[in-house]
Amino acid sequence: MSGGGRMGGAGAIGGDGAIGGEGLARLRELLRAEGGLMATLLAPEGNGVGRPQDAASPAVLAAAGPRAAGRRGEYELLIEAIYEGYLLHYGTPRVVRVAEADLGLLAGDQLYAIGLARLVALGDTAAVAELADTITLSALSQGAGCKELAGAVWTAGARAVGWGPSEAHRWAKDLLLAGAPEAIEAMRTSARAPAGAA
Repeated sequence: MSGGGRMGGAGAIGGDGAIGGEGLARLRELLRAEGGLMATLLAPEGNGVGRPQDAASPAVLAAAGPRAAGRRGEYELLIEAIYEGYLLHYGTPRVVRVAEADLGLLAGDQLYAIGLARLVALGDTAAVAELADTITLSALSQGAGCKELAGAVWTAGARAVGWGPSEAHRWAKDLLLAGAPEAIEAMRTSARAPAGAA
């Protein structure tokens, strides 16, 4: 699968694979091109749906890191797919719209699969593990009723994908799994901490 991007004006992904914040638009194009059920669930364009995401997007954060160098557009696209899947399970999706909860869960799982398959194709097993942890830990946080912790998990996970794992992040994940109340602050700290090379 190609990690190439669109050329053009501000916000585009250039020939060097530089990040441009067009992951949502590219995700829409990917789902439309693949056809099938996912193509029928695309939200109408306009009203802010599919707009270029801001710097807080986990996809933009991960793709800005040194581990994504040379393939930034592909990292942004695949993480947007995974994050959209997460939002179908727990939040408000930006590109896909479903009328029924069960269909939303199925669509979310399909987006997880699309994103992770593209990541496997890149050969980045470390990032596959980090995103699997992110999906699991954010789901645990949501199940515990802590949306703020789930958001911190996504930010820290995106940082780990882009910059590599850190001891601070490993410690934060252990705290969350243990149900420790300090997990949220540890996760926030790990998102800011210098990460090691992958």
